[in-house]
Amino acid sequence: MPSIRFNRNRVKLNRLMGIRARLALLALILVAPLMLERARSLEGARTRQIALASEEFFALARQSADMQREVIMSVETVLKSTAYVRASATGVSRSCDMMRASLPATLPWIRTLMIAGRDGRIQCSTNNQYVGLDFSDRPYFRGAQESRDFVFSDYLLSKPTHMPIVMAAYPVGAITGEPDAVMLASVNLEWMSKIMSNLGNRPGITAVLIDSEGTVLAAPADRTELIGRPLDSVPLLSAFAETATSSSKPTETMSFTAADGSKRAITFTRIADTGSRLIVSIDETRVTAAIDREIRNAYLQAGLVCLIVLLGALIAAEKLIVRPVNMLAATAKRFGHGHWSARVATKHLPSEFVPLAKSFNAMAAKLGQRERELIAANDRLTVMASIDMLSGLANRRGFQNRIDIEWARAEQNGSELSLLMIDVDHFKLYNDTYGHPEGDACLSRLGETLSQIAGSTTAFAGRYGGEEFCLLLPGMNARQALEIGEQVRAAVLDLELPHATSAHRCVTVSVGVASTRAHESLTSADLIEAADAALYAAKHRGRNTVATHGFGGVDDDDSRDVARAG
Repeated sequence: MPSIRFNRNRVKLNRLMGIRARLALLALILVAPLMLERARSLEGARTRQIALASEEFFALARQSADMQREVIMSVETVLKSTAYVRASATGVSRSCDMMRASLPATLPWIRTLMIAGRDGRIQCSTNNQYVGLDFSDRPYFRGAQESRDFVFSDYLLSKPTHMPIVMAAYPVGAITGEPDAVMLASVNLEWMSKIMSNLGNRPGITAVLIDSEGTVLAAPADRTELIGRPLDSVPLLSAFAETATSSSKPTETMSFTAADGSKRAITFTRIADTGSRLIVSIDETRVTAAIDREIRNAYLQAGLVCLIVLLGALIAAEKLIVRPVNMLAATAKRFGHGHWSARVATKHLPSEFVPLAKSFNAMAAKLGQRERELIAANDRLTVMASIDMLSGLANRRGFQNRIDIEWARAEQNGSELSLLMIDVDHFKLYNDTYGHPEGDACLSRLGETLSQIAGSTTAFAGRYGGEEFCLLLPGMNARQALEIGEQVRAAVLDLELPHATSAHRCVTVSVGVASTRAHESLTSADLIEAADAALYAAKHRGRNTVATHGFGGVDDDDSRDVARAG
């Protein structure tokens, strides 16, 4: 009986453990450890992703703060440049014209540039609505006058338009050392909010830019209704309003548990040279909501995924993962070496990698454009650094660059090159008699005259230093250069600028002319030295004179010096 009962139970067990059941049990035995390992790795991944998400958002916050700093630094640079123009230019009208012309179109965050007199009234503006308004009661205006440094205001309303703005101020007195005008710029708050667009439309993220008083200056596009509100009225941030405005640290991060039990982290980042702070708050519960859903879905799908991975990993891994990653890594390496023209070919990539490849390509295009813009900005700064602000001609640096270029070109072509050195006669006596402002006006008139002559003769005019000017004449021989020199002397004489202490009773110039055919045994410095020697000879012969120079010395017979007694 026991034996019969055992045999019957074995038959039932064999029927229960048929091939389908055994395969299912085998699959379960194989999958169960993977399921457990998958569960453990997903929980670890959740922890790591929380840390990575926090790091990513705080990195974005730092990036936004850096971009805000760049905007403010660019405003400060423009104000300092216009302040220098105002300090150098003669008269409000001319400095106003130069300011209007110098407003960069590449800085859309600057709404308006203004010049305010020391009494606070606007003398000139790129927006005529501001002209005549009194800004003397504004704290930033008084702060700039008192500190003689760059000042960035808190949130305020524009006087003519009542639109929310912030103002930047830089006093001309910081350059001149005397109480003087103040350069003002209104900053577009909408642009400052655009800079924070990478922090917008993110679940669990709250980001605002506040001023020193705690008023919201800028926010991402999905939170623009906060602009102009005090921080203590913003949900989730009101509890930290006092801490944020009183913190003296450049960056500070705090973690806490809210009343609803959610874990939060908040960071304050100070914007350099201002009282503004960027505040970013992260709700870890909402930030990880997507991750938590992925974990739950992963538990449901783990069995199927494990089977698919076991069967397809060896076949698909190389084609679907390793090769695309290697392509992206190779392209990223080329980016790292500065090859912004490199692009990821998306034609043969799996669709999962196409968005990433497009992001790589878009990043390269933007970085290339940024590099071209920086090169163009550097070129503009180089041009500005080569211009003499008083005469409007090239300064000594600009002249030296040009003569080196023309010398190399003349040496390559075997052509002639001539140079005129022009000096105002008795200019020290002119300054002593009429004063330095009149002396500057005189040099400005001479600069205009030389600019006209240069334009009509394909010459290059520059101010060599003090009352000394130069005129570079590519491709002209000594006879032609002598004629141009006489034209310069006569044109200055025709200006009839009064000079009581001169024998001619008006401003005159002495001109030294040097010409040579460029070759390896000479340099551009030799041509300058020869023209200077000719200028010395012209002065020695009584001034208001044109003298030429041969490279063996001043030529008395063949140079055909031109002398005028007035």
